Amino acid sequence: MPSFKIDTSSAVVFVATPPTPKLVSKQTGEIAIDRETGAPLATVGLLVADEGEGNLYQVTVPSTGVPEGLAPGTVVHVVGLKARDWENTFNGQTRHGISFRAVAITAGA
Repeated sequence: MPSFKIDTSSAVVFVATPPTPKLVSKQTGEIAIDRETGAPLATVGLLVADEGEGNLYQVTVPSTGVPEGLAPGTVVHVVGLKARDWENTFNGQTRHGISFRAVAITAGA
């Protein structure tokens, strides 16, 4: 499926929730791996405020692109943020949504 670039150049981006490992399976605790780099993946909650509106995104990032010590309220920059729609069917139930992925998150003011 195609992905779409998200321009955050005029936005203020804050960490809403600190990075946590992205799991393949909650049952086994297996951590998802980035297919391109081989790095473990993390999920970070980001609040993106732009033009008087704020949105919360759960963004997947390779752990190599996440600086140490990201805490809620930290102002950051997002490198290579993209959105992709998804759909899957499990046990006869169809679910769909939008996933967000970035190359890196950097500290910034």
